[in-house]
Amino acid sequence: MAGFRGVLLMKWWRSVSVVRVCVMVLLVIFEADYCVAQRSAQKERVARLLWQDHETGRLMWGEVFQGGAWSLTSAEVAGFPALKVGEQGLVQMDRVDQFVLVGIRDKSDGQHGSGWVALDMGVRGVSHGNHYDWQYGGPPKVITSVVDQSQGNPAHVYVSGGRFYVANDRKNGFSVIDPQKLGQSGVAAVHFCSGGGGHITMAPVDNRRVFATWIDGGGPNQGRVDVVELSEQGDASGTWSFRLPTGVLHGAAACAGKVFFAPADGVCWVPADVQAPQGAAVVEPKHISLGLDLETQKPLRTGAFVCHRDHVAFVTGKLEQAALCLLDASAADPQLVRIPLNVPAGLSPVTPEIVLVAGGKRYAFVFMDRTEGDVQEQLAIIDLDPDGNRRFSDAKLHKVLPVGPSLVSGHAGHHSMAFDSEGRIACIANPGDGTVWVMSLKDLEIRGRFRVGGQPQAVIAAGSISHHH
Repeated sequence: MAGFRGVLLMKWWRSVSVVRVCVMVLLVIFEADYCVAQRSAQKERVARLLWQDHETGRLMWGEVFQGGAWSLTSAEVAGFPALKVGEQGLVQMDRVDQFVLVGIRDKSDGQHGSGWVALDMGVRGVSHGNHYDWQYGGPPKVITSVVDQSQGNPAHVYVSGGRFYVANDRKNGFSVIDPQKLGQSGVAAVHFCSGGGGHITMAPVDNRRVFATWIDGGGPNQGRVDVVELSEQGDASGTWSFRLPTGVLHGAAACAGKVFFAPADGVCWVPADVQAPQGAAVVEPKHISLGLDLETQKPLRTGAFVCHRDHVAFVTGKLEQAALCLLDASAADPQLVRIPLNVPAGLSPVTPEIVLVAGGKRYAFVFMDRTEGDVQEQLAIIDLDPDGNRRFSDAKLHKVLPVGPSLVSGHAGHHSMAFDSEGRIACIANPGDGTVWVMSLKDLEIRGRFRVGGQPQAVIAAGSISHHH
């Protein structure tokens, strides 16, 4: 009898042990699923944004979060000067590390007050060898605000060698601004240099030379480019000039030892290391034809350049002639690569934006903004390097996506796009419906559409996922 009870007890214990093991396995699985759910529900900061609201003249900021549903916060930048809407407006802005500079222009040649505002965006990247840890401090703060009647009504803002270059159109010159020196007493952070005229575009080269254009389409300054030699401090040490074959210059960029210009006919370029004494420059500009407009028979042209590695990118043409164009600036004789865009009637291509994605792909993005009618606006995505050999001669259109509406009026109201610091997301500003979209650059799909109000445009992004450990 005792033996029989022992057998029953052993069978019972074994069955209990099996149950205990099953329970333990279930608990482990539940805990793992719970942790995954917790992580997915936890919001993770992905980037910090700045964007201009052209409806109110305010500068806004926010942060993108992922985890479960994506989200975007929105707030006004404290301390940013209040503008007279309808008289003053925000123009170009750009970023150097954590610093951002925003141009302010008015409609009365600067008499209402124009100039610029410098901010600390509050985002810093700390190198950890093979990656950065992104630190998000307090909200963006204004460092310096220079808005008065003596700033020459800026329009264009450039970045080169860690400095800002601001075109002071009505003063026929530009300001060189070192953001690291702003706010330091007894240190000159801003230097004004004469060069360029009218609606000035510029190509700074290594903080030692600036090519500044004149917008004139006729007269003594047609096709004129001023070359301003800079000292190490950023002030002018000499100036000389040369001329391009056609005028109406609107667009300049330095890339891979060459400087490119956008005149009335095609593209022109000169070597960036031109050596000539002041007043005796001998320059032979090279011309690249973009063809003729099929309807007007006038030469095709462009208005702005974007540089990426050794390439210069721009758009030209309309309808079936519309194209993204690429030039390899490192080549002795750059040859035109044209990627057709086939822009629908009523739309017009906008200056491209280019990004190196975290996974290694390189894409160019071209918005097709509305000029008339009620046609759906689009975003063309071009794969710049399909075979991964870092040459863009085989670039091709990858896909086209519908986007929210623009609100184009003159130079304002266009779509804008910015990328986080590691090429993981793209942020799209749609001025026509007051929304900002977030796209994953991994699969080029929209992850969130957020209503921020107003007329958001000219967006800038900084930072990336805030921790990697």
